Amino acid sequence: MTELLTETVVQEPHRIRGLEMPWNRVMGSTEGPASAARALGPWHPQEFMAECVEIVPEVGGMMTFVFRRSDGAPLAFRAGQYVNVAFPVNGEDQDPADRSYSLSSAPTKPWTFDITVKRDPTGLVSPWVHENIKPGTVLEMLGPVGAFHLPDADRRARYLLLAAGAGITPIMSMVRTIHSLPGEADVVVLYHGAADEGFAFNKELAYIASVDSRIKVFYSLGDRGKPDDWEGLSGRLTAAMLDQVAPDANGRQVYACGPEGYLNTATELLGKVGVDDTSIHMEFFTGDRQTILEYQAELAHAADIAEEIAEEIADSAEDYYESQPTAFGLYEPGYDAGGTLKATGLPLESADPDGSGSDASDGGSADVEHEAVTPDASSFETVGTGSLTLSFMRTGINVRVDPSEHILGPAQRAGVRIGANCKEGMCGSCKIVKLSGEVEMNHQGGIRAREIDAGKFLPCCSTAQTDMVIDA
Repeated sequence: MTELLTETVVQEPHRIRGLEMPWNRVMGSTEGPASAARALGPWHPQEFMAECVEIVPEVGGMMTFVFRRSDGAPLAFRAGQYVNVAFPVNGEDQDPADRSYSLSSAPTKPWTFDITVKRDPTGLVSPWVHENIKPGTVLEMLGPVGAFHLPDADRRARYLLLAAGAGITPIMSMVRTIHSLPGEADVVVLYHGAADEGFAFNKELAYIASVDSRIKVFYSLGDRGKPDDWEGLSGRLTAAMLDQVAPDANGRQVYACGPEGYLNTATELLGKVGVDDTSIHMEFFTGDRQTILEYQAELAHAADIAEEIAEEIADSAEDYYESQPTAFGLYEPGYDAGGTLKATGLPLESADPDGSGSDASDGGSADVEHEAVTPDASSFETVGTGSLTLSFMRTGINVRVDPSEHILGPAQRAGVRIGANCKEGMCGSCKIVKLSGEVEMNHQGGIRAREIDAGKFLPCCSTAQTDMVIDA
């Protein structure tokens, strides 16, 4: 007998007020059963090894890689943060290429975590990642890092989430987190894409929006790639579009991620619709793409140094698209680095990177043998007026600096070629080697302990404590 399905009126759940992250109530706990939950609190970035356990193809040239920590511990993070990953693109015996990727999974499922990588055919790292990372691959990571994240507790929880292209990855973490938590919330997602088949996570977003009345999702498609049957919004972000999807935007906290041009436009438009600057949270790079390209072209014409530095600058340009750094407080590793947990599960199996080996065609280590040539710094031209002298051996110049100023700015103004993106100590693109002298470095995840031990530092977030000799 066939049963007729009748439409049922579904009542809204009766919820607690606001959102609260699951670790929030144990952050002050020091004893009792709640103390065990402190392992799930996102206290400080840590260095750890992680094994890939699953690969999930996404649309739009993206791929999600699911990892678990090799030591058996959960990865505690806040929705919107990222990890810095060391990829052995030039072989295990060469220095890895560091890239930062937003976590796209929810911290409420901490035993595995996801990074979603968009393939850039012209890039150094993302094609290698798509072709070589497999279940069983073990990589070195550092994190979580970043101040672009949802609050630990929010009594109002009214959000406008803006994403363009690959900027959906941290926004997806936020959506998944909110969906997994109890509590009242009002969330509007506006997702811009260039092609109708290029919206990553679209099936999951549609499902979440269909079952969770707290979350509404809107799509906007560029006019050039719009099919006749497209039912979503069209065109670039405008004030009218913001009014259409969130007429009360000035009462919401706004989180936006995407290319810098998109974020610049969003900042201007949000101001026009009345959103206060204190309610806008974005992941900005300090340099724009045009600046990076002009810098790269300038280096290409400097034949005497281009071969040594071009790869570093190209990596910096790729970081513009592959990394998502943001402003963050001082890196304060308060964890016990020697107290790693020991896992007793199934043995890990490291996947071979399919013959990439140490014979990568696009170079290897760009390091120079320091003992090969030692120029006499006393013969260099000296510029600047500070109390300390920095001798840049490759460039052949002495730069005078004050102990209070970061090294990167004076060095670049003096003509020292140092690639730099975030200028906040996160992306690692300005990493150079000090041959002598001392620095004070307040980085935010862009450099690892083993690199610091090898004499490397980030001039964007370092001040000189003594006269220095630098390999740059």
